[in-house]
Amino acid sequence: MNDADVSKQIQQMVRFIRQEAEEKANEISVSAEEEFNIEKLQLVEAEKKKIRQEYERKAKQVEVRKKIEYSMQLNASRIKVLQAQDDVVNSMKDSASKELLRVSDNSNAYRKLLKDLIVQSLLRLKEPSVLLRCREVDRKLVESVLEEAKKEYAEKAKVHSPKVTIDNRVFLPPPPSSEDSHGLSCSGGVVLASQDGKIVFENTLDARLDVVFRQKLPEIRKRLFGKVGA
Repeated sequence: MNDADVSKQIQQMVRFIRQEAEEKANEISVSAEEEFNIEKLQLVEAEKKKIRQEYERKAKQVEVRKKIEYSMQLNASRIKVLQAQDDVVNSMKDSASKELLRVSDNSNAYRKLLKDLIVQSLLRLKEPSVLLRCREVDRKLVESVLEEAKKEYAEKAKVHSPKVTIDNRVFLPPPPSSEDSHGLSCSGGVVLASQDGKIVFENTLDARLDVVFRQKLPEIRKRLFGKVGA
């Protein structure tokens, strides 16, 4: 083999090696680009996932805040409604209290009412000896019906007529006045107690109004505001 053939063969080998190298380089470049794209896609997806999670977390926080705010506003509204209802109910009771003041205006009717209240109180106490307290302005009326009340009680309870002592030292509060609207007052009626003071029956008009009002309060609320929770 002459020099020309050797040189030609060497050049062929060089071209082959170069071609192999170029192909290998291309493969490496393509593989590297694919790996880069895959890694880039993974990083992008990871960031997207983090962004979605952060968004969901903040969305939940916003939703929780909305629920808390709604609950607070709802409670505030309910409190206002309940307060308004209480104001209406209390206004009714105040009106009823003012009407009680007129009961004693009719002397005959009030005299009979006092007698009935005394009889009822005696039936509740069922004591042979009691102390009676009334308003100072009612003392004469009470004295005028006392014997009749004792007799009626004795007949109903089938017992001897009890001893009833009117307290002439301590009286129930006077009727309410515009000058002292916040002071103690009594619209009428009586309070009876056993002689030892252990048993007391308050049978004033104000006390009876309180009892009736408590008993009728659910019905009053239902009539005014409908069913509870409606």
